[in-house]
Amino acid sequence: MSFQIRPKLRSKLPQMLAALIVGAASTAALADELNTPPAPSASQTNVPARGATMEKVEAQFGAPSERLPAVGEPPITRWKYPGFEVYFEHQRVIHTVVIG
Repeated sequence: MSFQIRPKLRSKLPQMLAALIVGAASTAALADELNTPPAPSASQTNVPARGATMEKVEAQFGAPSERLPAVGEPPITRWKYPGFEVYFEHQRVIHTVVIG
């Protein structure tokens, strides 16, 4: 049993395929766009620099509002300040997260 396309359908097949492709491409291009203002980065605010020691951070910014205990290996310690949190590996700053 062989399958044959009717002559009228065969002549319209390229047009139908093109319409299908264009239709699929146009629906893929429709999307909502969410624009939000950029979050402040550590370089835009006064926060501890990477590599600073715990002693230097405490001398410059005062005592943190909360000190969370070290977790994992290597030990990661977190200090909370109003507006940012500081992450330490051993005694050195590895990351500062601005909250706001």
